[in-house]
Amino acid sequence: MGSNPADESSPEPQVSVIIVNHNRAELLLECLQSVVAQTYRNLEILIVDNGSSDHSDQAAKSFADARIHWIPLEKNLGFAGGCNVGIRRARGEFVALLNNDAVAGEDWIEQLMVPMLDDPDTGMCASKILFHGEDVIDKVGHLIYLDGQNRGRGTGERDSGQYDRREETLFPDGCAALYRRELMEQVGGFDEEFFAYGDDADLGIRIRLLGSICQYVPEAIVYHRHSSTLGSYSLQKIFWVERNRFWLAMKSFPFVLLVLNPFFTTARWAWNVAAFLAGAGPAGNYRRKASSGGLVGAVFRAYLAGLAGAPRMLRKRSSVRSMRRLSDIEFIKLLWRFRISAKRLAYRDR
Repeated sequence: MGSNPADESSPEPQVSVIIVNHNRAELLLECLQSVVAQTYRNLEILIVDNGSSDHSDQAAKSFADARIHWIPLEKNLGFAGGCNVGIRRARGEFVALLNNDAVAGEDWIEQLMVPMLDDPDTGMCASKILFHGEDVIDKVGHLIYLDGQNRGRGTGERDSGQYDRREETLFPDGCAALYRRELMEQVGGFDEEFFAYGDDADLGIRIRLLGSICQYVPEAIVYHRHSSTLGSYSLQKIFWVERNRFWLAMKSFPFVLLVLNPFFTTARWAWNVAAFLAGAGPAGNYRRKASSGGLVGAVFRAYLAGLAGAPRMLRKRSSVRSMRRLSDIEFIKLLWRFRISAKRLAYRDR
């Protein structure tokens, strides 16, 4: 971290790239190489390290680039907390998030900035995220089920150009996304109680409630080593995903959807049980790679934790509701437009 500062006289708005890291020095090195090589030059690169015990600091400091800033934390604050530290330190008008297990194409930020500069109503931009080393889609924006569970659009499909049109999507995946910083600050940033998983959905939904839109940019390509930290079939991941989707709904969904939430969730789990027994979809993969008892236990603990946190989420709900610019009808129409079915959630895996 030395020479090559960003050009302060550049006509390009500054973009703050936030990379949250924890004990993945070899992946961080490859990730940083892709960021410093970006064609968009007016960057500051903030590496927020969640208490790593490996040599991640040496990987970051091996770059002679004054745009890189190493921000060490004493303990692991999770993805949400780490991002918030970076957002508070960011100076750029725009904030890009990039996972430390992702590698960005050289014009990734340049492409994401096009709709941001062209349309002031665009508050978020989603990337085309492919599995690392494959032509298989990880995510191209997100879809949502009506109980708050979300899934990447196109997940598991072979990339054959079917998502090569620039278009609106519900919200971006936090693995590789661009935001207007003022909107992130307006909604209070990430909810640190989520810790990890679903935190980007919660943030995206709160920004959508302000009336801002999200554009999917197919030319902005990122290659992702999916779930490299915990693994795709981690019971801890299941716990966070299920608890956090419940909290997301409690904070942001209209009352009518909260009343119907148990029914939607029951339908979703009915499809998951069918997939589990058939050995299909994510549930079928969990059956092969983890214990069924562990899976049931993780879900049970998630609901207990979700209910325990319900009073706090309801207090946050009043703040979210007071800031929203979309009516309940407009918001329900938005969710319906970008919905995913319970059956597809249960049966679609990579």
